[in-house]
Amino acid sequence: MKAIVSIVGKDQVGIIANVCSELAACNINILEISQKIMDGFFTMMLVTDLSGCEKPLDEVSDRLQTCTEGKQLSVRIQREDMFDAMYKL
Repeated sequence: MKAIVSIVGKDQVGIIANVCSELAACNINILEISQKIMDGFFTMMLVTDLSGCEKPLDEVSDRLQTCTEGKQLSVRIQREDMFDAMYKL
């Protein structure tokens, strides 16, 4: 199963390192990554492979929230099928 991870917030040192380290700790592989900094704001989207992860998605989400806590970032992880369903007309 795949999941989409999105991060938005003020640009600062270590955002990618913190998020990617937490995903690796959960045995989640990054398949695609796109990031951009716009006028001091950081945005990143990742397509990830959850097949090696034994943790429930809620726990992964909590861990991502914890690793970015206090850093003025919004982090969200969604299953790919749910992400697709949200944006279909």
